[in-house]
Amino acid sequence: MNSPSTNSSKWFVCPQVNAKAETRLFLFPYAGAGPAVFGTWIAELPDRLEGYVAHYPGRGSRHNEPPLKRLAALVDGLAQSIQPLLDKPFALFGHSLGGLAAFELARRLRQNQLPQPTVLFISACRAPHIPDPHAPIHGLSDPEFLQSLQQLNGIPSGLLDQPDAIQLLLPILRADFEAVESHPFNAGEPPLDCPILVFGGLDDPRVSRDHLKGWSLHTNSRFESQHFPGDHFFINNVKDSIIETIAASSDGKK
Repeated sequence: MNSPSTNSSKWFVCPQVNAKAETRLFLFPYAGAGPAVFGTWIAELPDRLEGYVAHYPGRGSRHNEPPLKRLAALVDGLAQSIQPLLDKPFALFGHSLGGLAAFELARRLRQNQLPQPTVLFISACRAPHIPDPHAPIHGLSDPEFLQSLQQLNGIPSGLLDQPDAIQLLLPILRADFEAVESHPFNAGEPPLDCPILVFGGLDDPRVSRDHLKGWSLHTNSRFESQHFPGDHFFINNVKDSIIETIAASSDGKK
């Protein structure tokens, strides 16, 4: 397991190889996003962390592949491809869709008797056992779907003036939302043994403090939460603070 396989490099992008790093940090993007959204994060990680970003089908260099509409299928690909990269301690960070994917990945690795993360970082993601109080949006008409996304501040304002770009993005967003909204939570598994640290936006219209507090039931270890000003995409404004927490806690000891 000394070098990533071709399949790993397909599913996990490493913008800055750092062979001397003690720990790997795997970052899982939100709905509609690709590895580029965490590009600046990787550049700011301390030397002891090597950053990898999950690369879901349907975007970036994988644009010719259909986006996956089932989270289990996404986790299948991630779990298979991450295995060559588990020869070092590792932590997982996911925002929104990425948070649920990271959590289910940790459970899948445990099912397969593979190494577990030192810590799981969850951002803007409702605890999976709590029912979604919002009606599903993935099946809405294009105008209604876009309106719902705008309420989340999930589409850059400049992109709304580019209808061709929007039409390319909509199928990816719909698939990602369907993956989350259709995912059945298996309550029969025990909590994880790694710490869980959660981040939330004080003005997030979809993920409340109680939604985040619920993650405490999914760990037998330490649980912490941090809340920041901002909406569902608060991470864009407090990136430095989150990276600082990740750097301080990635070994699971703080």
